Amino acid sequence: MNNWRLLSPYDAGETARAFASLDAVFNLEGEHLSKDRLCNVLRITIDGVVYYVKRYRNPGKNPLRRWLGRSRVQAEWENLAAFAAWGLPTAQIVGHGLERRAGAFVRGALITREQAGTVDLSRLAEADDPRLRSPQWLARIIPQAAHIARTLHEHHFAHNDLKWRNLLVDTRDTLYLIDCPGGQRWPQPFLRYRIIKDLACLDKLGKHHLSRTWRMRFFHAYTGRARLSTRDKALIRRILQFFAGRE
Repeated sequence: MNNWRLLSPYDAGETARAFASLDAVFNLEGEHLSKDRLCNVLRITIDGVVYYVKRYRNPGKNPLRRWLGRSRVQAEWENLAAFAAWGLPTAQIVGHGLERRAGAFVRGALITREQAGTVDLSRLAEADDPRLRSPQWLARIIPQAAHIARTLHEHHFAHNDLKWRNLLVDTRDTLYLIDCPGGQRWPQPFLRYRIIKDLACLDKLGKHHLSRTWRMRFFHAYTGRARLSTRDKALIRRILQFFAGRE
């Protein structure tokens, strides 16, 4: 079974020829950005537009995923589609699909279009970018980051890798959420642990690059409350302790 699909308006013209099928996608040549045992990522340019091609030959870290449940690549394209449906700026999906034989995962791919002029927040941190010390810039970015986290969690969804590298900012100071193959919805009581992990992942770099005041502004924006409740204070303690002894 092969369910390769190109989304409009990419199902015509040069993109349709380049991404015509799963076979064509796996034969593409481009700039290799990363490779591991699960997938490799290419960057290619067509008609002046940059695309990222993520190709999987392994369904995920759990070997049972080859037969049971959704594969990592399917989770990624479904999660990006969910973010867009929830009104969150995210990577624009160009095409996706996977191949199964006798019910077992063989390969899959996801193509997204580059968000022009973006950089991920971890690169800003590595470069000690002056924007991270600008109150005006932070006042625009912090509420967006809080809105992204709150929206995910209100939908009982945890990203599971909500790190600065997966948040892109463009020249208009719009924040985008990307790269989420490990995210999923969780029932209580499991959701609370995952929420703590998401917020701790954000704070892992945040505590090194943001003042305590800005970190608290994020939390107030996340909860939507001006004053901390007893439950909020307990949550903050869990967040601060999450990576203790693991850094």
